[in-house]
Amino acid sequence: MSDVILVDENNFQAEVTESNLPVLVDFWAPWCMPCRQVSPLIDKVAEIYKGRLKVCKLNTEENMTLALKEEITIVPTFKVYLRGKVVLEKTGNMPEQELITLIDKAINSKE
Repeated sequence: MSDVILVDENNFQAEVTESNLPVLVDFWAPWCMPCRQVSPLIDKVAEIYKGRLKVCKLNTEENMTLALKEEITIVPTFKVYLRGKVVLEKTGNMPEQELITLIDKAINSKE
């Protein structure tokens, strides 16, 4: 069972911006091949960081208003939020180690 939380316009604030944990959000679209390619990595990241990082996915096609509010113009886009603020943003598919390095940097920035 995946530890990835599906977020939308109804629960984004509670799950992401009001979270006590850092939050990685994967902004994706069903038609996006790189989004589908990185999906297993997102599941793995949720497992690796369980208890230290909340991992969420937001379907930009079904949540266009929120995607526009979050200034998502390219998918996939990854954002890490700390206490409601974006501390990291990266677009495009990437290797596992690059994503893990970015997450570690973002998580450690809170100290």
